[in-house]
Amino acid sequence: MFLIFQRLWQVNWAEQWQYRANLIMYLLYWLVSPIIYLAVWTSIASSKGDVNGFTVNDFVTYYMVLLIADQITSNIVIFTMGYKIQDGTLSGELIRPIHPMLTNALVNNIAFKALTITGLIPVWIVLFFLFKPDFSTVTLTGILLSIPVMICAFFINYLISASITSIAFWTTRVYSINEFYWALILLFSGQFVPLSLMPKVIQEIAQYLPFQLLMYFPIQVILGNLSRPQIIQGYVMAGIWLLLALALFNWVWRNGVRRFSAVGA
Repeated sequence: MFLIFQRLWQVNWAEQWQYRANLIMYLLYWLVSPIIYLAVWTSIASSKGDVNGFTVNDFVTYYMVLLIADQITSNIVIFTMGYKIQDGTLSGELIRPIHPMLTNALVNNIAFKALTITGLIPVWIVLFFLFKPDFSTVTLTGILLSIPVMICAFFINYLISASITSIAFWTTRVYSINEFYWALILLFSGQFVPLSLMPKVIQEIAQYLPFQLLMYFPIQVILGNLSRPQIIQGYVMAGIWLLLALALFNWVWRNGVRRFSAVGA
C-alpha cells in the first residue's frame, strides 16, 4: 500500500506542475477573501481603537494564522472528481484495485495543497512585513497542538466534500450543493469574522459543528487563547466528526456506485 501511495504521489506531484497557471489562480482565489477581511477589520479597529475587545494586532495575528490554516484544511475534490461522475470517466477508475476517492483523488489534493502552501510562503512574508504582527502569545506547544487538529480537520472536510461530490451520482446540481456547504464554512468557521465576535446563537451552534475545527479552533490554539479543557474538548469533537464524516462518505459512496452507469464510457 505504501508503494501505491508513493507512486500516486509521484504522478500527481508531476501533474500539478503541468498546470502552474491554474495553480496560481486557485491560490489567488483562496488568498483574496482572507486578505480583504484582514484589511477591512484592521481598518475598523484602527478607527475605533478596538472591536469588542479585538485590537488591530488581534485581527492581524488572527488572519495571518487563518491564511495558513485555510490552506491546510481546504480541498478541491469537487473539482477533481465531480465531473468524472457526471461524464462517466469515473468508470475507468472503478476497475482499478484502489479506491478512487480515498487514494488517487486524496493524493491529488495533498499534492495540490503542498504547492499552494509553497506559493503562500512569500505572500505571507510580505504581509508580515506590511502589518508587523506581534506573535508574542504564540508558543511552540501551541503550534504542535494545532498540527494534529488541522490534519484531522483536513480529512473531515475532505470526507464531507467527497460525500457532497458523490451526490453527483443522483443529481447534476452537485456544484450548487457544494456552494451552500462553502457558505456554511464561511459562516461557522470564523473566516468572515472571528466566532467570538459573532452573535451568541452562532457561537453556540458552531461549537457542535465541524466547521470551526477548520480555522477558528486551530487559530485559537496557536494564538494561545484556549485553556486545556477547551483544547481537549476540541480534540474530542475532531475525533467524533472524523468518524461521522467517514461513515457518511462510506454510505453515500456505496449507494451511489450501485446506481452508477456510464453509457459509452
